[in-house]
Amino acid sequence: MRDELKKTGEIIQKLCKADDFTLIVSHNQDIHTRFAQNGITQHIDGKNLQIQLEVAFDNKTGSASVNQLDEDSLKNLVEKAEHIALLNKPDPEYVPSEKAHPLRDLIKPSAATLELQVEQLVDGIEKCIKNAQAKEARASGISERSIVKKYMLTKNGFEGYDENASFAHSMTIKKEGIETKVSGSVTDYAQFSMEQMIEQLNNQFDSLKEPQTMEKGKLAVIMRPQAVVQWLYYLIWTFQMREADEGTNPYTDQMGKQFFGENFSLRSVVSNPKISAPLFNNNGIPTKDITWIENGIIKNMQADRYYARQKEIEPASIFNIYIEGGNTSEEEMLQKAGRGVILNNLWYIRPIDMKKGEWTGLTRDGVLYFENGKIQHAVTNFRWNEILHDATKRILALGPMEQVEHNAFVPSMLIDNFNFVDVTTF
Repeated sequence: MRDELKKTGEIIQKLCKADDFTLIVSHNQDIHTRFAQNGITQHIDGKNLQIQLEVAFDNKTGSASVNQLDEDSLKNLVEKAEHIALLNKPDPEYVPSEKAHPLRDLIKPSAATLELQVEQLVDGIEKCIKNAQAKEARASGISERSIVKKYMLTKNGFEGYDENASFAHSMTIKKEGIETKVSGSVTDYAQFSMEQMIEQLNNQFDSLKEPQTMEKGKLAVIMRPQAVVQWLYYLIWTFQMREADEGTNPYTDQMGKQFFGENFSLRSVVSNPKISAPLFNNNGIPTKDITWIENGIIKNMQADRYYARQKEIEPASIFNIYIEGGNTSEEEMLQKAGRGVILNNLWYIRPIDMKKGEWTGLTRDGVLYFENGKIQHAVTNFRWNEILHDATKRILALGPMEQVEHNAFVPSMLIDNFNFVDVTTF
């Protein structure tokens, strides 16, 4: 496949008359098996090819895509992209394509993930269904395996090839008014345990009987890892240097300053084989270990190639999430906080004030009230309003890091005075 994609680059190089071009060829080989109502409902197994070309005449750009590698299709691709570029207005933020960069050696994806068969997915799903039937409940979800091969070539000399593979599983169990979900993904299928995921699901399900309504207010929360990663997605979305300099996010003039809690650090890493890390991003920028926030101090922020040139810095983006944890168990957090709630997950998150970094959202998949160091009972869901970076200043303890997604390692967090502004009836 690598040689075939490389040959595509040679054809584009020969055909393209534009001043500049960036070619990205992506080949996906995915299988998806869905289940619902305690039965398999859909199976998709196939390959998908996408060839994207962006060209430029001076700073007038055009792009097009096709899904065939034959020479006629590639000729049509080049002609279409060049025609659009010649008709286009100049782009004042145009940046020439990347030059050649040294890349890390490609690490072959896990054999267990590459060789994963449909029968193995079905075996795993059958375990989920039997578990639900034993509880007289209904299970639904999806098991997926993805293999992605990517080739990139630019007129200015960048050439790169990358491969990655991952396995993901999510499932919801529902019985009458009780419903909860667990999900996760790994790079190495050999490291995945369906039994452990079912045990986690059962623990959540069994703890949610007869939820009681609880008054809104500020409470200590134990945020489990799946909730932490959902929360971080929204923090990362706005963690942009340009927006900070333009005053539209909360990080204006905060580079190098203590802006988050002292025990909160965020990194992207290429040195841990368990976490996905592409060799390069879609612009041809090689990835490397990078510290974004260290002990609450902002060390780096995301910047695209145009803005990085203006600031004379290296462009960078967060390609995976690595939050250093601690060694506090959930039982120790219960004792430490005395009273509060455990959050399994968050959803429906929306900005209230982008400049302040204030967000709102709902809890989901189960909320548990604890007091005197013990879980007392389930409670109905809350709506919360929080300034995310301020909440990191109220972290009282961190649990050990866990792999939540194939591109995310995060710990559970004990956070004081989390702001619940409303309650729900479900």
